[in-house]
Amino acid sequence: MSIRSRQFIFMCVLAFLFGCQQQQTTPSFEESVSSLHPSGEDSDTLYVPEGLKAELWAESPQFYNPTNIDVDNRGRIWVTEAVDYRDFQNKPENGFKHFPKGDRVVILEDTNGDGRADSSKVFVQDEDLQAPLGIAVFGNKVVVSSSPSVIVYTDEDGDDKPDHKETFLTGFGGYDHDHGLHAVVGGPDGKWYLNAGNAGPHIVTDQSGWTLRAGSIYTGGSPYNTENSPGMVSDDGRVWVGGLALRVNPDGTGLKVMGHNFRNSYELALDSYGNMWQNDNDDQVQSNRTTWLMEGGNAGYFSRDGSRYWQADRRPGQDIPSAHWHQKDPGVMPAGDITGAGAPTGIMLYESDALGPQYQGMMLSADAGRNVIFGYKPQKKGAGFTLKRQKFISSVKRSTADYVWNEEVDRDKWFRPSDVAVGTDGAIYIADWYDPVVGGHQMRDKRGYGRIYRISPEDRLLITPDINLQTTEGQIKALLNPAVNVRYSGFRRLMSQGDKVLGDVKQILSSKKDHLRARAVWLLANLGPNGIEEVEKILSDSDEKIRVTAFRALRQTNPGSLLDYARILAGDPSPAVRREVAIALRDISFEDSHELILELARYYDGDDPWYLHSLGISLEKKEEEFYPMIKQNIAEESNPVQWSDKVADLVWELHPKSAIEDLKHRIESQELSKGQRLRAITALGFIDSKKAAETMISLSESEFSSIAQEASWWLQYRKTNDWSEYLEDWQDPLEKDPLKKHPEMLEWKKIVSNRSISDNRRIEAARMMAKNSAGGIFLVSLAARDELPSRIKQAVSKDIFKNPDRYIRTLAEQYFDRPAGEKTYDIQKI
Repeated sequence: MSIRSRQFIFMCVLAFLFGCQQQQTTPSFEESVSSLHPSGEDSDTLYVPEGLKAELWAESPQFYNPTNIDVDNRGRIWVTEAVDYRDFQNKPENGFKHFPKGDRVVILEDTNGDGRADSSKVFVQDEDLQAPLGIAVFGNKVVVSSSPSVIVYTDEDGDDKPDHKETFLTGFGGYDHDHGLHAVVGGPDGKWYLNAGNAGPHIVTDQSGWTLRAGSIYTGGSPYNTENSPGMVSDDGRVWVGGLALRVNPDGTGLKVMGHNFRNSYELALDSYGNMWQNDNDDQVQSNRTTWLMEGGNAGYFSRDGSRYWQADRRPGQDIPSAHWHQKDPGVMPAGDITGAGAPTGIMLYESDALGPQYQGMMLSADAGRNVIFGYKPQKKGAGFTLKRQKFISSVKRSTADYVWNEEVDRDKWFRPSDVAVGTDGAIYIADWYDPVVGGHQMRDKRGYGRIYRISPEDRLLITPDINLQTTEGQIKALLNPAVNVRYSGFRRLMSQGDKVLGDVKQILSSKKDHLRARAVWLLANLGPNGIEEVEKILSDSDEKIRVTAFRALRQTNPGSLLDYARILAGDPSPAVRREVAIALRDISFEDSHELILELARYYDGDDPWYLHSLGISLEKKEEEFYPMIKQNIAEESNPVQWSDKVADLVWELHPKSAIEDLKHRIESQELSKGQRLRAITALGFIDSKKAAETMISLSESEFSSIAQEASWWLQYRKTNDWSEYLEDWQDPLEKDPLKKHPEMLEWKKIVSNRSISDNRRIEAARMMAKNSAGGIFLVSLAARDELPSRIKQAVSKDIFKNPDRYIRTLAEQYFDRPAGEKTYDIQKI
């Protein structure tokens, strides 16, 4: 490389790293978004923070029904359309727009720099694109997600038309369904990340022959989603459930599950450190969430094998959000920020100060149901993060949660943000599906109208930079750019040069901007032995975020030295660093990992659920071997009743079979609080063994009614799932004895069980039983054995959910449907 070229690169780096800083009077993020103001005066006004403006950048007929957007190195916006979305319902003969030749990918560009797109061209229209939900542009490769396949179109000659089409991965469920395959995004490690919703099954074989098998009991939502399967085992020997986050090499090998058991996370967002972020929608319109996704995390929507919905697992006294995401179960990650009702969609990390330094590091999460883009500034807490939600962009000034609106008059609520992305200029682009309701389930806008807004500063013009990916200079500029897939493209081009760019990349390490330093760390680790050596030095960096990044990068590029790196960092003062070490030890043998995991476990403070879950991940399938080490090395007392909450938490998370007797002692102890005993009985309830079931039976006969009642609930609950083979002959004492105290129940029981009696008489008797605790147990037992006719179940559902016994009401969730007037339904996203 010439001296002039190196000087040019150095100046590029300086321009990005040491740009002009705002004065100290710059408001904080919270101050900036505390009071949104209108940007414009018409009915399409968006409310934005002071100092920013929202402008209509593009609209139909330049494109239609936008589901996802991405940005290329020229600053152009690429759009996936879903005109044919659910055309089994939104039929063209009923006036809905339709493309007989398949859905399209459209390229939009502002060619004259006036702040509005004036060029629109179709890149591809393909019958294989049925409502595609994701797009990623990596140089001349355009990656489109459309269940069942990830399709790669390559434009070899730069004419904005594909010259080659490849099915990259296939076998995903969710054809023409928003719970299917979502967007690919380029990671800071040079790999591809993607996710899929819970409309499985997902049976996908990568280019090396490794097969993913994931599913659940979820079906419906479209006539194509009729079969799904829980409990399937992938080639890694694990059971993956529901929605999935995945990572794969750009050549299609190395498919790996990064997290699972979501409902339908619309897309993944990655920051420069390698942190994954996502939102997820619920099925009760009050428990949507935004969260950091820890590698290997179980997000807790279904039961652990995918065979039950959360309603069947809801325990007495649990609020809906806690039950919905299984927050009181071992082996489940924290739910994050519960955003309430809505329909979460696109998500991104804003790593730029182009809008102002207060917005650097902001996470944006679109919610089409709430007509809003939420903003967060994630804050480190222990091994995880806290998320304080703010409104960043909204089409309505009033609260959208309770307002009763007229869809024909209140057009401000037609704003349905499907995606959000950052341009190469640092502006934010928002795709708006635009409809009275959320998407295709009840789609009413038959034109397929859509819009894209551009968010930029009021007081200065943002310029689209010139990025030439064919030169080293352009690749450096791309790497430092805020557009995620543009910087990925720069990363891959620089990576291909190897040692030649080592010196240029090392210059970025001197940046005062940590996110740019992190990008350099990832790239150095991929530049060969000399680059790896540089990253090894960074394991002792003063910034814990950089240490986390260095460990993650070295774990991928130099796995043979993983244990050496783990030994260096197992005693790190940062719980986030130790968390990464724990996760990395998941697939390391017990013999090689147990001492390190013991050291990590000693640091658990008894109050960090992310750290606790990371220990559970590291000890998967090693629980029995590790339990004696807890008792010998962490527990200060041999008597389990005297355990600290820290030790009790570890045992709860791991729940090994060898802990059954110790848990029984804690459950029966009157020295412990009710909460401590409940935690122990929960741990016992998650142990899949005959001895655990027998122990629970003995507890159900306890002289202490509270213990007997809790144990009885667990037995009733487990007899139809994990313990069914152990409890075939068990009958709840509540079903036997209380009926004797209520002789009228015995008569009603005979009537309900007698098939020769008229339905009306049987229903009348069943309704009387449903109002009584003893009778309720009998009805639940009949339903559990599938011996209660559906017409009787339906007739008594209103009464069973008003039973005076909360345990019966909770059990009834597994077998009875709540009456339509009492049930809240899903708000689906587009």
